[in-house]
Amino acid sequence: MKKLFILIVIVCSAWGCEHKKEAPENTAITKPAQPELKADRYNVAFLIMNGTYNTEFTAPFDIFQHTQYRKNIKAMNTFTVANTLQPITTFEGVRILPDFDYTTDSLPRIDILVVPSAEHHLDTDLDNKTLIDFVKKVDRTAQFMTSHCDGAFVLAKADLLNKVASTTFPSDIDAYKKMFPKLAVKEDVLFVHDGKYITSAGGAKSFEAALYLCEYLYGKEIAESLAGGLVIDWKLSEVPHYIGTIPQ
Repeated sequence: MKKLFILIVIVCSAWGCEHKKEAPENTAITKPAQPELKADRYNVAFLIMNGTYNTEFTAPFDIFQHTQYRKNIKAMNTFTVANTLQPITTFEGVRILPDFDYTTDSLPRIDILVVPSAEHHLDTDLDNKTLIDFVKKVDRTAQFMTSHCDGAFVLAKADLLNKVASTTFPSDIDAYKKMFPKLAVKEDVLFVHDGKYITSAGGAKSFEAALYLCEYLYGKEIAESLAGGLVIDWKLSEVPHYIGTIPQ
């Protein structure tokens, strides 16, 4: 009888431990810790969403993030913003946890906004009033507004490129012109800098547009150093580009 009692206690204890391991079905996801943003730096926000293309996001992020390892410059804080704090999935399937939800969070000052291309930047994303209004709001105080590939469609939809020249992904130039017929569109270039707007052809050439902004801000030596750290042969004079009116 004593042995039977001990066996029952062991079985019940084991069941109890296993039972405690079961997680509630609706367990809330803990809000991720926000990145440390150091003072006296440019705050660079990357606008991401489901369908964002990897390269247009990671290329400029790599370049800008590496500025913190260079001395005697005003480096960059890099962080992501989205319309959610839930993981977003890029077009290629990489899952990214956003740093800030621009629809609910109190955001830090944004000096530079980066708009990477996303899968629906030629259609449904342009009908997203919350997204477009956010871009317009950032534009009021940002020092630079940048896009890669079809991110230019978002800037154009926000009416930010009406008085400047711009470009986009080469095979989408015709669609860009058709959708925004009044824009001054530059072809056969990898990036355009006009006013405070920098638009690029995207893809792997997103590196070039990001390096250009670094050369503009920090000078040739720093830009070449950043490029060398990523094994990129950087020579601005050899990169097809267009520079319009740039406020001094």
